[in-house]
Amino acid sequence: MPAGLSSSRYLTFVASAMLTMFAGAQVVHMYYRPLDDLDELVQRELERRRAEKST
Repeated sequence: MPAGLSSSRYLTFVASAMLTMFAGAQVVHMYYRPLDDLDELVQRELERRRAEKST
């Protein structure tokens, strides 16, 4: 294993890093809510492309 760590210690580190990453992503989605207006943004972009194509 890297840096002379045992397999169990390495797997513990990887698992805790992954759990922390997932928790951080969840916090971002709970507080900043980046996907709330996704449908509106998609519709706006589709309309812009249709208008651009027809001109």
